[in-house]
Amino acid sequence: MSRKYIPKVVTANALLEGDVIYLTADDRWTREHHEAELIEDEAHAQLRLLHAAAQKGTVVGAYLADAKPGANGPEPIHFREVFRTRGPSNYAHGKQVGEQPGPRHY
Repeated sequence: MSRKYIPKVVTANALLEGDVIYLTADDRWTREHHEAELIEDEAHAQLRLLHAAAQKGTVVGAYLADAKPGANGPEPIHFREVFRTRGPSNYAHGKQVGEQPGPRHY
């Protein structure tokens, strides 16, 4: 018996900036997860991944990440992907500029 296919988005890192980016249905790269193409067919997902991986001058490390439909577009499922949507974890640049880290508990 085959497993139910979990929808995916194509994600990678921008080659020059290093930002997390997502492939849209109209072949653009976006930094917003909810703008990504939600791919619900496994064969189509593989084709989109090949398309992304071929863009060696633009992206690095393209892969398929599990996602689910959301009210405003795809939403990440795995905590790693949720973390990646938040940008760099060092607060000095990127999506988290201006945020203050909370207290650290060791």
